[in-house]
Amino acid sequence: MHALSRPTLIGLGAIGIWSTLALFTAMTGTMPPLLTTSICFAIGGCVIISPAIWRREWAKLQPSLPAFLLGLYGPFGDTVIYFAALKLAPPAEANLIHYLWPLLIVLFATLLPGGRLRPAHLIGALMGLGALLLLVGGKLGSGTSDTAWLGYGLALLGAFVWASYSVLSRLVVSSSTESLGVTILVASVLAYLLHRAFEAPYETWSSANLIGLIGLGLGSQGLALISWDIGMKRGDVSFLGVASYSTPVLSTVLLVLFGYAPAGWGLAAACALIVCGAVIARKG
Repeated sequence: MHALSRPTLIGLGAIGIWSTLALFTAMTGTMPPLLTTSICFAIGGCVIISPAIWRREWAKLQPSLPAFLLGLYGPFGDTVIYFAALKLAPPAEANLIHYLWPLLIVLFATLLPGGRLRPAHLIGALMGLGALLLLVGGKLGSGTSDTAWLGYGLALLGAFVWASYSVLSRLVVSSSTESLGVTILVASVLAYLLHRAFEAPYETWSSANLIGLIGLGLGSQGLALISWDIGMKRGDVSFLGVASYSTPVLSTVLLVLFGYAPAGWGLAAACALIVCGAVIARKG
């Protein structure tokens, strides 16, 4: 069993932060998805660029063209596709399909220079997928309409987008993490323009909405993107792909603790599978 590098440990931090995604999203209530995305990206972008501004390292705020386009493709593209999938298909099923991205990361990582498919990583990823099936298995089978199938297709496309973005980040390692914040701020503007074009104005603001937006902006679209960028560029990509399956499990645990979901044996078994899968993958 090899020791985890510092970038890999930082990447694990993103997974922990993303476990709060469902809780804070629930707090945003009925806010339009694109408006939510725009506000969260605005907060997250400011968080990401703040270290460079504090140190007056202005050069770090200039993404290369490949890094800029990749940033729009990944965080922005996947978020829009994911929200569209949840709108068209039953959420549990769409989320399951979208959570094929950790397995895809393990497979795509073999295409990186020096990459190879380790059986331990593949076994760990499949155990993670099994844990996710345990979480949502009882909710499957509710949507068979044409719009539902379109939603499933979009969820699969989103999984491909996020997995490929994550792995391709390794190829733009020379572009600073702080420069990703500039891309996220541009994505915020794009999301707002789409909101104005396709969504109705939102007027029933509440304190819970604000808490949810701040939590998502600072965490999932801010600190988590910083951690994930570092982990994907310099850490163990395959191991982080396997470990990512802990996100929906930890997310469900938080929902249980805050009264948004019931506890059960399925959750306990899913947690056990995640732990075993991560241990096997680390031995690889």
